[in-house]
Amino acid sequence: MNFPDTFKYTKDHEWVSVQGNIATIGITDFAQSELGDIVFVDINSVGTTIAQHGVFGTVEAVKTVSDLFMPVSGKVVEKNGNLDSNPESVNQDAYGTGWMVKVEMTNIAELADLMDAASYRVLIGQ
Repeated sequence: MNFPDTFKYTKDHEWVSVQGNIATIGITDFAQSELGDIVFVDINSVGTTIAQHGVFGTVEAVKTVSDLFMPVSGKVVEKNGNLDSNPESVNQDAYGTGWMVKVEMTNIAELADLMDAASYRVLIGQ
């Protein structure tokens, strides 16, 4: 499985890529493989400020629905509109076309609470 070294990760299996004060967020390759075929991504939080660990949406697979948790506090400034018609993008390219939201971070220091790729691999037993 692929875990980019420049990203940060959560115990809830979200990833974060940071450019300036904008964080791009999605679920990890491990998470999408555990969920199976993703059939729907529900994100209605654009324009909303969400605290770290708050729910910013849900992802629905054939057999389950899972909440999406915010890795860092911030205002959701964009969602990946491609996921409305192509939710399978998360399965195909979790770190690329399968990204979920972009967030303007309100507390960049929270990034220190997240795991690096090596720590995330340990968490999932790889």
